[in-house]
Amino acid sequence: MICSTLRRVGHMHIYLVRKASGVSKGHHQHTVGSRPAASEFAARGASGNVLELLGKSYPQDNYSNLSRKVLSRVGRNLHNQQHHPLWLIKERVKEHFYQQYVGRFGTPLFSVYDDLSPVVTTWQNFDSLLIPADHPSRKKGDNYYVNGTHMLRAHTSAHQWDLLHAGLDAFLVVGDVYRRDQIDSQHYPVFHQLEGVRLFSKHELFTGIKDGESLQLFEQSSRSAYKQETHTMEATKLVEFDLKQTLTRLVTHLFGDGLDIRWVDCYFPFTHPSFEMEINFHGEWLEVLGCGVMEQQLVNSAGAQDQIGWAFGLGLERLAMILYDIPDIRLFWSEDERFLKQFRVSDINQKVKFQPLSKYPAVINDISFWLPSENYIENDFYDLVRTIGGDLVEKVELIDKFEHPKTTKLNLGAGHPSYLEHQDFTFPGQCPRLKS
Repeated sequence: MICSTLRRVGHMHIYLVRKASGVSKGHHQHTVGSRPAASEFAARGASGNVLELLGKSYPQDNYSNLSRKVLSRVGRNLHNQQHHPLWLIKERVKEHFYQQYVGRFGTPLFSVYDDLSPVVTTWQNFDSLLIPADHPSRKKGDNYYVNGTHMLRAHTSAHQWDLLHAGLDAFLVVGDVYRRDQIDSQHYPVFHQLEGVRLFSKHELFTGIKDGESLQLFEQSSRSAYKQETHTMEATKLVEFDLKQTLTRLVTHLFGDGLDIRWVDCYFPFTHPSFEMEINFHGEWLEVLGCGVMEQQLVNSAGAQDQIGWAFGLGLERLAMILYDIPDIRLFWSEDERFLKQFRVSDINQKVKFQPLSKYPAVINDISFWLPSENYIENDFYDLVRTIGGDLVEKVELIDKFEHPKTTKLNLGAGHPSYLEHQDFTFPGQCPRLKS
């Protein structure tokens, strides 16, 4: 993902915003032009307030930053709504793992968990995955915090430690995840991930390998680009091979035979070595998932210190947009029957090509405003836009900046210059109040 970063300089800034879009009629439920009540903007926590969420009560504090827009999405569970495109992808992946990987007694090797609560502790979301306390991924500006100790999960990996600690060694986790992000057709503050984990004992990994009885999972050496300090090279390469073979079979099942695949080295705090898989689809290389050999420190802390394993994570929206040719991520939240009926198929593996619902042209508008003197976070602005404009807004883009030539009183008080910044908004052309 590429996120634009706005320069947080100056005592006050102005934004000019341009608006445009192409989402169909019936896709939205909010009326543009009417002013929402103040309570609709955000559930900004104040000390002493309590948030009721999914049947539990959470005290609010100065870390609480859940917008009303995001709260309205909690509990929707699109991945569990039968015949929804995200449900189709989940079911296809689940069917593949059930058929391809069978345990000793003929039962599926992988357990599937698709209804775990999205409210997790910050320890589950970060610390259990070895994410350092000062890591930028913890920033309040990038996450939705219920309070200082709880949050809406930023990834399904938040459940890895608990499931490993419960004694599971092969599982899939599917769920909605929440991240504060920019506004465009590829990004939404709520999306859905599917996580896979598998552990191997020494016997399981080396069975069938020549002289396998003499090989070991662990050693004390140094970390390199190819292995962790506690893993033998033989164990690492076998786990890596099984991981890549498993994922190659999965994407072949989803996209068909003859698919060009390449692996790109990358970094994740909880795996090493780590990789991203890219596929060549219609002549374009597309990233579809991230994966790697699990950090042994994480595995050990969960009580599985005699095993080694791999993990992967993929975005359901990403796969569905590619497979079904869905151009805008907001469409997954549509309740328009014209959208939903396109995915009511008798066979989950049936090919579906999304048919656009509207051909109305985009409407582009500009807006400008002064930024506050301090504590401005770009994602706060995006949350405000989504709360007011709802899913009408397709894109917000910075297009211009202006530095005021004279010093004002406010500038003197802050000791900074001010800038005029220009942004783009996008709204669907079919909205009557904006068509002109």
